[in-house]
Amino acid sequence: MAKPSLADSRTRRSVQIFIVAGLCCFFYILGSWQQSGFGKGDGLALEITKKGVECDIVPKLSFDSHHGGEVSKIDGVDSMPKVFKPCKARYTDYTPCHDQKRAMTFSRDNMIYRERHCPREEEKLHCLIPAPKGYVTPFPWPKSRDYVPYANAPYKSLTVEKAIQNWIQYEGNVFRFPGGGTQFPQGADKYIDQIASVIPIENGTVRTALDTGCGVASLGAYLWSRNVIAMSFAPRDSHEAQVQFALERGVPAVIGVFGTIKLPYPSAAFDMAHCSRCLIPWGANGGIYMMEVDRVLRPGGYWVLSGPPIHWKVHYKAWQRPKEDLEEEQRKIEEVAKLLCWEKKTEENEIAVWQKMVDSETCRSRQEDSGVKFCESTDADDAWNKKMEACVTPNPKVHGNLKPFPQRLYAVPPKIASGYVPGISSETYQDDIKKWKKHVTAYKKINKLLDSGRYRNIMDMNAGLGSFAAAIQSSKLWVMNVVPTLADKHTLGVIYQRGLIGIYHDWCEAFSTYPRTYDLIHSNGLFGLYKDKCNIEDILLEMDRILRPEGAVIFRDEVDILIKVKKIVGGMRWDTKLVDHEDGPLVPEKILIAVKQYWAADTNATSTQ
Repeated sequence: MAKPSLADSRTRRSVQIFIVAGLCCFFYILGSWQQSGFGKGDGLALEITKKGVECDIVPKLSFDSHHGGEVSKIDGVDSMPKVFKPCKARYTDYTPCHDQKRAMTFSRDNMIYRERHCPREEEKLHCLIPAPKGYVTPFPWPKSRDYVPYANAPYKSLTVEKAIQNWIQYEGNVFRFPGGGTQFPQGADKYIDQIASVIPIENGTVRTALDTGCGVASLGAYLWSRNVIAMSFAPRDSHEAQVQFALERGVPAVIGVFGTIKLPYPSAAFDMAHCSRCLIPWGANGGIYMMEVDRVLRPGGYWVLSGPPIHWKVHYKAWQRPKEDLEEEQRKIEEVAKLLCWEKKTEENEIAVWQKMVDSETCRSRQEDSGVKFCESTDADDAWNKKMEACVTPNPKVHGNLKPFPQRLYAVPPKIASGYVPGISSETYQDDIKKWKKHVTAYKKINKLLDSGRYRNIMDMNAGLGSFAAAIQSSKLWVMNVVPTLADKHTLGVIYQRGLIGIYHDWCEAFSTYPRTYDLIHSNGLFGLYKDKCNIEDILLEMDRILRPEGAVIFRDEVDILIKVKKIVGGMRWDTKLVDHEDGPLVPEKILIAVKQYWAADTNATSTQ
């Protein structure tokens, strides 16, 4: 090997100085924002943005030797970014695929109008969704579980409608969440204690939960302290902002509904599913909704149902419903549960618990004797935008024995050990873990706030095997692991077997969430995946919509892609810094760090949209 020349050494040294100088500047900005504190609106960040920070610690250096001069073009006059204007103030809580006005044009049968209905290309907004006037940074967890700033979601209707159920109370300039729910007005903790007397919640056996019709997600909020992570969902309906409140509290949630489309989760994903007065007609339509719960519930998992019609003989008068209707409703539920081979573990007070049978052979023979219709699809994980069917999903041949959490986070998942995911062996899985531990260590050097609690709600837009989420795992945060529908491997089932949560999504469409619901977004190789599939500008505008003011984004991609991204977000009120790969400047993969500036709606401003 040739001995490095003095010129080579100087070049490397110059690049290193440039990187260090850039990082120092970026640390200064991040640190200044953090010093302004939580929940203060972070006016200092806006001041920094206006005045700028002197970053010319060393003379400007060219990246020509590594990037063909493309980086230097970013600062040129010919490369001025397109400036995106703010949307009108009425769009502060705009949810493109759950727009109320559009929803009302669809049928109300089977909740079709509450499903995803995304805008056509000509209907899309090409402006920046503003924060409401007075918006402030949410409180850090765990204070956020109990308090949400009023300005962030200024909707008082639930404080009246659910007053006696202890959902939410308005106190001065904040909402307080006492932890109550329709079925547990005395608090979620006592309710969970009742469930835990039947289900092994405390020992890590139950780690992932699905809460259907979650309200403001108090069950998920209180399960967190028991090391259970819940995926909560509810429709955007007359209970204005319930999912928005959940995410403002720092609890995982999405807008969703039991309608005609399969839930966007893989088969055998959840250790527990839960419904507390969720108003889902479980016995209707041939038991189709219970069959969908069965699809996403792992063998050995539990289904918890509380409220009507459970124990109807005692409670029918209080519910003000005819006992004949309640009796028939429960009969249908029991009938479907039997067809699904669910064993009833308890029915006490208003809570019933069933457990899905593990012995698939015994169950299958029982179902065949009953004339059950089995689903014809050979891929039970194929759920995105697929019609729900009144059929039984055969138990997966590969479910294995999951270790209790947290051991299962790094144990080889059964789907990997069995070769279920093509091209992913136990060895490549372990290599993926090592790689992402290394990447996250580098991220923490770039952004020292990752471990501070500053970022509670985190999204990984192209999650792979979930190793980014595993490497950043902490009681201070949670990660929504998104597996794009264009991904060449079905890995979301692996993510759930690790004790993490996630969802399928097509990034050519808007995500099922409210604006400003994520503190940090991670994007690894996403834009290469969607090249020529949809407009990169639309994806970045969607990221801006769901990112909080002063939230951060970490892009990891090829340098030519990041240069395009950097130019576009330059017109979106984001501050950016391009950083070399942790292995040095010669690696073509780079990291782009971005921070969204603080700004809020100006009710006097004009906009084209």
